[in-house]
Amino acid sequence: MNAEELLKVRDLYDAEMRRGAQADAAQARVERVGAVVRQTVPGPGWNAVLWSDLDEESADAEIAAQVAFFAGRGVPSEFEWKLYGHDRPADLGQRLRAAGLVPEPAETLMVARVADLAELPVEPPEGITLRTVTDEAGVDLMMEVHTGAFGAEHPHIREQMLSRLTHEPDTITAVLAMAGDTPVSAARMEMRAGTSFAGLWGGGTVPQWRGRGIYRLLVAHRARVAAERRIPYLQVDASDDSRPILERLGFGVLGVTVPYLWTAA
Repeated sequence: MNAEELLKVRDLYDAEMRRGAQADAAQARVERVGAVVRQTVPGPGWNAVLWSDLDEESADAEIAAQVAFFAGRGVPSEFEWKLYGHDRPADLGQRLRAAGLVPEPAETLMVARVADLAELPVEPPEGITLRTVTDEAGVDLMMEVHTGAFGAEHPHIREQMLSRLTHEPDTITAVLAMAGDTPVSAARMEMRAGTSFAGLWGGGTVPQWRGRGIYRLLVAHRARVAAERRIPYLQVDASDDSRPILERLGFGVLGVTVPYLWTAA
């Protein structure tokens, strides 16, 4: 995609996936309050500010309002403000830090046409088979892979996946790469009816199995699922490790996103 098309796709992404965001789990709620769109979850899950429409005069007051809201919920208080490089005002990141939010590592927002990726070969490397995840046992194997690949546990992702598989199975597809009975890579794709984007999430391979084309295989597998659903674009928040692979597969860059985290003292 050329620069002009990427800008159009970015505008579409903002409209559908941020301003028009849908909840990522059955128990989650998305609401527009003033100048922000936020998601809240009553139990384990992802609380976040997804989009904002701020300027130099309104930003500090709106940040303070969101901190006060999440601090006063009476549950374990943590939320993420998902900042994108084109959000305004230009110093919004500095203002978030001043309000006590801590930046996590930046990720690159990338997108590709499903029609292009669906043509990629999907023959597994020798010794690897793919297994679709449909139940709790499969989710636990995915969490085992994530711990090995990323060095951390993410219990809220487990809860989110179980919720979707149970209540909204059409909104998620998850897959494991197995070496015999051992899970060595895992990934998921999240979809919402009426949107132009399917999101690729959680793609990770344990260190001893990297460099064999498994990550590429899982991207191609999910692209074919998206093609069957007639979804035009795949979207990824790519780490520095994933970005070069995705660029070789044809993904273009829409911008940079930084999650800012606030946690109650």
